[in-house]
Amino acid sequence: MRSFQQLEQGWQDGPVAPRHRGVVRLVVARLGGGEHDVLDRGQLTPDDGLVGDRWKTGPNPSVERQITLMETRVAELVADGQPLHMPGDNVLVDLDLGAQAAPTGTRIRLGEAVLEVTDKPHTGCKKFQARFGADAMRWVNAKEFAGRRLRGINCRVVQPGTVAAGDLAENLGPRPSEG
Repeated sequence: MRSFQQLEQGWQDGPVAPRHRGVVRLVVARLGGGEHDVLDRGQLTPDDGLVGDRWKTGPNPSVERQITLMETRVAELVADGQPLHMPGDNVLVDLDLGAQAAPTGTRIRLGEAVLEVTDKPHTGCKKFQARFGADAMRWVNAKEFAGRRLRGINCRVVQPGTVAAGDLAENLGPRPSEG
């Protein structure tokens, strides 16, 4: 497990994620009980989130937390050699998910689907700490780094479609204004 300082140094030394157009690296269905299924292709729907994921039957089925995204390089830093599905996020992307790049209401295309960033913070939990250590938990939840959104973001599905590793991850900007 990496120390807080090692995680921060890795962040500082690593490549900057693209702000507008990136790549989907991993699609993961959370099955419950800490089990994950890495999918070749996932179906995202407004009713079910990621089909096969425990979101709808889990402890907190709020549509505001329907799909979780995390930047791949953060997952690589905290996983420190463990499989990249271990953080438990639905989709890993090479795309800037920071608050300046993707504020609440931002639309993100993943393959054929479109998601919308919600205002629900995504923070590390007990499972995250058990897998990656107290320093990783402290790093992703650090108030001074809140704008980076190191733990990732919560989204809801606004346009159904399929998504697979290698698909385009694109920041479409804010939701269209309703008039």
